[in-house]
Amino acid sequence: MWNVNNVTEPNKFNKLVSELVSMTSQYAAFNSTRRFATGEANFTAADPKIYGLAQCTRDLCGDECYQCLKSMFSVMPNFAGKRGGRVIGDRCYFRYELYSFYEGKSSLQLPSSSSSSSSSSSSSSPPPFQSNGTETPGTAIPPSVPSVAGDFSNPEDITSVDSILFHLSTLKSATSNFSEENKLGQGGFGSVFKGTLPDGREIAVKRLLSGSGQGLKELKNELVLVAKLEHRNLVRLLGVCLEAQEMMLVYEYVPNRSLDTILFDSAKSEQLDWGRRYNIISGIAGGLLYLHEDSQIKIIHRDLKASNILLDEEMNPKISDFGLARLFGGDQSGATTSLVVGTFGYMAPEYVMCGQYSAKSDIFSYGVLVLEILTGRKNTSFRDSEQAENLISYTWEHWIRGTISEILDPCLGDQWSRSEALRCIQIGLLCVQEDPANRPTMSMVVLILYSYSESLQSPSRPAYCARLSGGMDSDAFRKGYNLSTVQGSIPEIPCEDSVSEMEPR
Repeated sequence: MWNVNNVTEPNKFNKLVSELVSMTSQYAAFNSTRRFATGEANFTAADPKIYGLAQCTRDLCGDECYQCLKSMFSVMPNFAGKRGGRVIGDRCYFRYELYSFYEGKSSLQLPSSSSSSSSSSSSSSPPPFQSNGTETPGTAIPPSVPSVAGDFSNPEDITSVDSILFHLSTLKSATSNFSEENKLGQGGFGSVFKGTLPDGREIAVKRLLSGSGQGLKELKNELVLVAKLEHRNLVRLLGVCLEAQEMMLVYEYVPNRSLDTILFDSAKSEQLDWGRRYNIISGIAGGLLYLHEDSQIKIIHRDLKASNILLDEEMNPKISDFGLARLFGGDQSGATTSLVVGTFGYMAPEYVMCGQYSAKSDIFSYGVLVLEILTGRKNTSFRDSEQAENLISYTWEHWIRGTISEILDPCLGDQWSRSEALRCIQIGLLCVQEDPANRPTMSMVVLILYSYSESLQSPSRPAYCARLSGGMDSDAFRKGYNLSTVQGSIPEIPCEDSVSEMEPR
């Protein structure tokens, strides 16, 4: 593809572009671990600079990267004298323009006297604008998805991200121009659309609402974090579109959509039998363990909830929506914010009250999610109920009374494992304890889920749990389903039962 407009000094221009393309290609191949380089060359007073970019996919070694880029030089005669052009391959890409089309400083600057130098002669290939005798038609390069580095202007928000760049035209075609029929959902900062690429792959496109400053910040944050992650229980990022004032993230399409659309729908919840629910609980735990402990970077999700758990064709869970997530470095274990954002019903008390968040605040959200999966009820569905103030209080009261079987989702019937159900309920209650120090780590949760020999400590009174009416005695407590030899007790200190309510997102 090229700009149809011509430059005024084509010979000088062609020579500079030839050198620029060659030098950025060599730099990307042999001087960048990201296989990425940008460069610039001085041109004329009317058009002061020529800008170039070259990149390969990071799985290529230096020689392979350079050979890939060099193989595309043969189409350059078509660009002679054109003000801009790009060549897009499956594993490499280069582009030049008379305006800066990338963020940040250029990797290299061509010397002003380099027009006679032979920086491109270090290879045996013909310089880009020399024809090798083979005529190449105008757009002979098949359209594909180039790999680019998405650098953003604010280094505090984003450093650099290696991701796949989707063209806006590709996503418009895939989603029928973002039609309502293809809309999967609407959020506070934009919409998600289903699409189908020319190769048949189904995708989900998160499109930022125009003019949403906070949404832009969250989308950039999500791009930076998810691009670094790879786990079977995390949704997979396929690429990004940064074109024509649009900003979109492209994900794998997960056919069963989000957990809440099935779990809280009486007509669909029967699809979630006991085996699937246990697998979902275990899978989410595995994904969180990866985020907190097993990945190269430590990430706190901060918005774990049923609508952010996607289910694939086999009902395997995938954690999604990292817009509010935060990266922890080194030995950092927690942080404090003055801006408390999240979803009411899932936020830990220390986060709501003091803005403190850590892995333990994610674990609190996980505990709420576990109880929702077991009961089929939303934590916030008790607001006008005489049964309890919330799902946590409801579960705790039945735990104390020893009537845990009464809280399980009725659609399960009697087709559930008693030992697994009690273990999951106890895990849920341990995760929602008021004191973060008393909550288990995700490594402990995973160990408990997969090792039936692991004993469990009795949970103490959970957060957001008012004192039970009618006064339970110690005998009643001991009737609770305790899976551990460690005896628990009911704290005498009344819990906080009122919080500043956050608006649902």
